[in-house]
Order: sequence, then structure tokens, then C-alpha cells
Amino acid sequence: MNLRSKLMRRSSPAAAPGTAKPRLSGKVGYLSDTDIFRDLSSQELEEIDRVTAMSTCRRGKVFYTPGETGEVLFILKRGRVNLYRINPDGKKLITATVGQGTVFGEMSFVGQGMHDTFAEAAEECTLCVMSRTDVEHLLLSKPRVGLRFLELMASRLREIEVRMETVAFKSVPARLAASLLELGDSGDGKIVGVSHQDLADMVGTYRETVTRILNEFRGEGCIDLGRLNVKILKPDLLRAIAEG
Repeated sequence: MNLRSKLMRRSSPAAAPGTAKPRLSGKVGYLSDTDIFRDLSSQELEEIDRVTAMSTCRRGKVFYTPGETGEVLFILKRGRVNLYRINPDGKKLITATVGQGTVFGEMSFVGQGMHDTFAEAAEECTLCVMSRTDVEHLLLSKPRVGLRFLELMASRLREIEVRMETVAFKSVPARLAASLLELGDSGDGKIVGVSHQDLADMVGTYRETVTRILNEFRGEGCIDLGRLNVKILKPDLLRAIAEG
């Protein structure tokens, strides 16, 4: 019996308003934390669990490149994935960074196409994969998941628009300051595992330019630098540079 049949046969009633969903463990638990699945019951999540395989990959793993025709949906449990394009001169520009608890992949029927895009692990990642067929069955039987897909696509388009606008109209120091604030938005201001080249790809410039500006930020007391490590010391000063 395929996923569509199981979900349509064993659909559970939605939780009553104000009722907290019980905390689930294992792969089912992390599927429940994924943005597009947050409306599903534990039984429905268990059916998805049965048709997905979990794996771990190292930083630098390329999940897809332009021209690939296979359509799968990647569900990211842990780590970060950069979506980027490369121009004819070989220059990379990161258009979006996907974090844990969301999805990415070639799903053109919901507006999530790879087109000329690469997807690469920015750090060690743990993820699951769903086939196009299983996702189609899920969308047909659970329209709420389709609505979450639309919300996700709208959010990602806004992120890309903001990033392209920043590249077009702001100086490199302003773009770099904004990227550091975004990456260090975990509360402690620490950015680990991001190289100068990664930052250059995010802001659309060269590694040497990023290195020079980072040293200037350190000289001004905004940040402290280590190997693959940045510590934000003065976020307010960085914010002023980003808005300048």
C-alpha cells in the first residue's frame, strides 16, 4: 500500500484548539518539527517515516547541480545547506541558506525548482529524502501540507529578493556586516565553521576583500577572529555598518 492510500485510510482528527501536541522522539519527532509537516498527526508522521531514509553527510557534499533531472525532496534535520548559482566567469553567489527544520530540492510542481541552482552542505548535515511520487501523494491527501509548501516558497522568495537587493545596492562592508549578524543570531554571537570564502560567496565578492574587511572590523573591536570562527563583540556597531 502506497503512502497516499495509507494516509487517506488512517487520517486522524486534528488536535483541539489550545491542545499541545505530545513531544515525539526519533525521526518521527524531528519530522514533526519540520515546517511543512507541523500540522500532521503522529500517525501520519509515522507513515512518512516509513518511506524516508535518513543519512548524514559531510560539509561540501553537493546534493544537486544544474541539469540534473531527478526530483526528490530533502528534509533537513541538522546543519545548513547553501543554495547558489555560478556565473559564466565561475563566480559563486549564494542565493539562500537553508537551516534545520525545513526542506529543499527539485519539486517544480510546487514551485521549488533547482533550475540553474546548486545545493551544497555548508556543514555536516543529517537529512531525509522523499521521492516526488510520495510527496505528490502527500499533497493530494493532506492539503495543509500544500499550504505550508506555499508559505515556505513565499518566504524563500522574499529571502532571495532581500539578498539580491542587498548585493545590488549596499557596499561590501554593509553586506558583510549584515551576513555576520544573520549567521550570529543564535544568542551568543558565535559563528563556527564558516570560512572567508563562504562569506565572500554570501556577499558576492572576493575572499581577499572579505579578509581585509574582517580585519578592519576586528581593528574596530566589532569582532574577534579565529580559524573558521568569528565572535561578534559589538552587534550594535555591526548593525550600524549594515544599515549604512
